[in-house]
Amino acid sequence: MSGPLQGIKVLDLSRILAGPWASQVLADYGAEVWKVEKPGEGDDTRRWGPPFLKDVAGNNTGQSAYFLCANRGKQSLCIDISTAAGQQQIKALVREADVLLENYKVGGLKQYGLDYSSLKALNPTLIYCSITGFGQTGPYAAQAGYDAMIQAMGGLMSITGEPDGCAGAGPQKVGVAVVDLMTGMYAVSAILAALHHRHQSGEGQHIDLALLDTQVAWLANQASNYLVSGEIPGRLGTAHPNIVPYQVMQVNDGFIMLAVGNDAQFQRCCQALGCTELAVDPRFISNSNRVRHREQLIPLLAGYLLKNSMAHWLQAFSSAKVPCGPVNDLAQVFQHPQVQARAMQFELQHAKGYKVPMVANPVKFSATPLSYQQAPPELGEHTDQLLNKQHKTP
Repeated sequence: MSGPLQGIKVLDLSRILAGPWASQVLADYGAEVWKVEKPGEGDDTRRWGPPFLKDVAGNNTGQSAYFLCANRGKQSLCIDISTAAGQQQIKALVREADVLLENYKVGGLKQYGLDYSSLKALNPTLIYCSITGFGQTGPYAAQAGYDAMIQAMGGLMSITGEPDGCAGAGPQKVGVAVVDLMTGMYAVSAILAALHHRHQSGEGQHIDLALLDTQVAWLANQASNYLVSGEIPGRLGTAHPNIVPYQVMQVNDGFIMLAVGNDAQFQRCCQALGCTELAVDPRFISNSNRVRHREQLIPLLAGYLLKNSMAHWLQAFSSAKVPCGPVNDLAQVFQHPQVQARAMQFELQHAKGYKVPMVANPVKFSATPLSYQQAPPELGEHTDQLLNKQHKTP
C-alpha cells in the first residue's frame, strides 16, 4: 500500500454515502480502512440497484453500482455491535485505530459503550468523527437527515432549477447527492487537520460534522450575496447570479455552456459572434451592467448562437480564448480525450475474478502517488483475517 496516509488505520462504522465517501478518500490516500458491517445485511447501499455489476459471463454479481462508487480500498468485516462480543471486538480494533468514523444518530452508539467518551478512555489519541444530519447539539439534533431533504432545508433547492414562469419551473435537487459528498470531503479535511494536531500535541479529539451545517457552509457566494444585500436569491436555471453571460445556451444542434468571466472576454465573445456593437452598448459594457440587463442581453446572444453548430462555436470561442464547453452526457465524459489522458477511469480486479470499473481520485501527488489495491469488498470478506489478527495480538 502506498500514499501519504500509509500507516494510518481507520475504523469505519459508517454506511450509505457521506461516511463511506470520506473513508474511501482516506483509503485512496493510503490509510488502512476497516469497514464494519452488520452481519447478513451490510451497508444499505449494497442493495441499492439496479444497476448491479455483472461478471465475465454476464451474471448478476449482486454488487450494486452505488456501493461500488464509495467503498474501494476497504476491508469488510461483519460485527454485530449489539452484542457484548461485538462490542469487545470493536474496542479491540479501537486500541489500534487512529481514526473512527461513524454516522449513527446522536447517542446511538452510547448504549453499546462505543461513544467517544467511552472509547477515548481506551485510546486517548483516537480521532473520532461523527457525521449526523443536524449535529450533536441544537433542537434538531435527534432527527435523521438525508441528502435530498437537506438540499431543501439548507437552501440549495431554492436556488436550483428554472425560474418561475419558465417551462419546468420549480425547485430541483442536484443530480448527485452533493450534501453527502461535500460532508464526506469536509470530514476528510477535518480528520487530516486532527491528525496534524495530534502529531503536534499527542491529543485525539471528537469531530462533530452535520449535513445541514455543510449545506449552509457551501452556499458560498449565494449565501454571501444574501447576507450582504438582504435580497433572497431565486432560481436562475444554469445562469450565474453574479456574472453575465455565464449559462447554458442553445446552438443549432445542441447546447453549450458559455462562461464569460470578465469584460475582456465579453469583448472577444462579441467579436466571435459577429455582434461587436453589443460590446460597446452602455447596457452591456461592464459585467455589473450585464447583470442588471441580463434579460435584454441573453435573447440577443441567443439569436446569434442559433445560426451555427456546436462544433463551429466551440472552435470559434476557443480561438477567441472565451471559456466555453459542450454539455456532455456521461458517455461523452468518459470518452473525452482530456478525461482519458488524466486516467480518470480504471478497473480493479475483484476477489472473484471479474473487473470492477472505477472513477479515479482526482488528486495527483508527486511524491506519494496513489495506488489502488483493493476492489470494493464482499460483505464480510476480511472478517476472519482481521479478527484472527486481533486474537493473535498480545
